[in-house]
Amino acid sequence: MPDLVLASSSPRRLDLLKRLGVTPARVTSPAIDESPLKGEVPRVYALRLAAAKAEAVARAPGEVVLAGDTTVALGRRILPPADTPDLQRELLGKLSGRRHHVLSAVCVIDAAGKARARIADTIVAFKPLSAAEIDAYVAGGEGLGKAGGYAVQGYAEAFVRFLSGSHSGVIGLPLFETRALLKTAGLPLA
Repeated sequence: MPDLVLASSSPRRLDLLKRLGVTPARVTSPAIDESPLKGEVPRVYALRLAAAKAEAVARAPGEVVLAGDTTVALGRRILPPADTPDLQRELLGKLSGRRHHVLSAVCVIDAAGKARARIADTIVAFKPLSAAEIDAYVAGGEGLGKAGGYAVQGYAEAFVRFLSGSHSGVIGLPLFETRALLKTAGLPLA
């Protein structure tokens, strides 16, 4: 049975893998440039980053590497992670009352070195948010550092009036797609 390496610094991805009954042999954080390329569309961007993260991690013989990327897109615009409270306010203002896509890509490199990737495209619609709701959410610190400035697994779920697709993908790892890729890579999953 191959050992699994999780190429991620996200504790959410580790928790989501546990839902599949999978515990990686090791977890390592890939260092890559996550800047979008000029003219790059969100779907291509998410898939490229997942593959780049998987490829950036050293793989020992017999190891399988899993990496993911979660991208929030408003139309063709890639929304960045909210690295400051001001940016988080701006992002939540843009998402207020609108539908957006959360593209959650996963890439698995099997023990033979073959890479396979899949993506979950989830549509999320937020209710209209008041300035007070945005300020209170930002003050709580929950969505700081997250794609689009929110964490659907926390209080922000109260803002979601509609979600069509992969809830786990919005959190950070689409479990249906991940399970299929891991089984193809030879990991014994129920």
